[in-house]
Amino acid sequence: MTAITVHLDGEQLEIEGEKRLGAVIPDRDPRCSVAVIRPASRESALTSSYRITTTRGEITVEPSGEGAQVFDAPLFSKPHQLHWHDRYAAAFGPFSRDISPARTPRLYERGDVILGCGGYDPKRSYLIFSKMRHSADFGAGGDGGIIGRVVSGMGVLDRWTTGDAITRIEQVISWADTTRSFTTADRDLVLEDGMEIVTRMVISAQGFSTAAIDTSTAESVEHLLIALRGGPFTVSRAGSTHIVDLSRSETDVPQELRLPRREGIVTVRTSGKSRGSIYIYTDDIPASPAHTVVGQVTHGIELARIAREGDILCVDIEPERFDLIGKSLSQAREIAGERGIALSIDSGEGERVVVDQVPATTLESLQARQVELTTVPFERVIDIALDDAHAPASCDIFRKLTGLHQHRVGRLPFFFHFEDVYLFKPSIPKGVKIIPENTPEDTVPAATLAITNDSRRGSGLVGVRTTDNSEFGPTSEPFEGTNLIGRILEPEKLKDYQEKETVFIREAGK
Repeated sequence: MTAITVHLDGEQLEIEGEKRLGAVIPDRDPRCSVAVIRPASRESALTSSYRITTTRGEITVEPSGEGAQVFDAPLFSKPHQLHWHDRYAAAFGPFSRDISPARTPRLYERGDVILGCGGYDPKRSYLIFSKMRHSADFGAGGDGGIIGRVVSGMGVLDRWTTGDAITRIEQVISWADTTRSFTTADRDLVLEDGMEIVTRMVISAQGFSTAAIDTSTAESVEHLLIALRGGPFTVSRAGSTHIVDLSRSETDVPQELRLPRREGIVTVRTSGKSRGSIYIYTDDIPASPAHTVVGQVTHGIELARIAREGDILCVDIEPERFDLIGKSLSQAREIAGERGIALSIDSGEGERVVVDQVPATTLESLQARQVELTTVPFERVIDIALDDAHAPASCDIFRKLTGLHQHRVGRLPFFFHFEDVYLFKPSIPKGVKIIPENTPEDTVPAATLAITNDSRRGSGLVGVRTTDNSEFGPTSEPFEGTNLIGRILEPEKLKDYQEKETVFIREAGK
């Protein structure tokens, strides 16, 4: 059987047996589309940009100046190690190039790519990346040696460390020819020799690096980690400059970092009806006061370039979210130990569940290397099941009101108890509309959870009954004012709570 060669997420793979897509990505989420680029596309749709693959992620460089032909040089057909690095720059090499060192310092900006040499010896030339604005003499030519600028993957520069290397440099493909480049979720697709397959995107969160953590974007980055915690990015809309996932729209997110939206930049919209939505940019456009930068695509931008509306894309985010709320104390200790974070716990007696964490965000926790946990006994946490199939809008509102949209454990303020009715009164933000949805038509069974809709004055009130009722809903409203949203699985625990106490709830199976 004739073998074929494909590139799978940047790695060359020889296939002798089964030549279908599913055979080479057996563990990838079957819902996720992958990018498939046929070899003819590479010949007919090259751009002026270059993709530099490193052991810490990918960057895209827009070349400039006479020295830019180095990107096409055969010398980069093999890996080049990171020779030295500091807070200002990183240099890969050495290799031999024809350079006439000017022996004068030059001012460089973050993202400049420089061709220089060590000891003014052209036989010891380096590809140098400027990490920050600074002045230096890199043994470059009289023009300063700037041969390009990083336009995508800027965060990768901060993650390079000893042992890293450039593994490949290649000209970037324009994915406009969708007859040759496409996305597919068909695992029976027959692979062709020379195909390039991109199965996922990798996003580096803004402010995160192994060397240091900047917490100025901690809240908006946490929203990104929550929105994509399951891994998939659903392409709600695919435009000429971006793709967007609207599944977390109408969620308030602070404006923390306004920057130009370059290719590969990830933002969250901070105002308007689509606030909370996640945007990934495939072209450079100016900054916007309605967008805050939360990350950078370091691998797989091809997926974003050719994605179509309705595609589901697999996404990995660095770092993984650090959230212990809803975990058992033993689970919390294990997770914190693996992440190297010390715990300060209010009580370690008996079986307990974490209900609060300080600092609350991942970046702040990773920077502090210590968190304080508030816990409650297991018997103080009530399991519920929500009915997304019949009341998706009401369940979404309920999760936002209780905090279940962010954590596994939520909170309900206990308002009032009379006869068989337990009422809870969460704070309703201005502008929240609870339209009638999944209203009862017959007897409402005991333990049914409901929320009063906007047809009644008590809109937003949450309730449950411990007995069946064929006249009124769980919030004691008529059926037309009641949205059924699920069930309380442990109603017997309600009797242990007093009015004005906080009731802790958890979605079973999540």
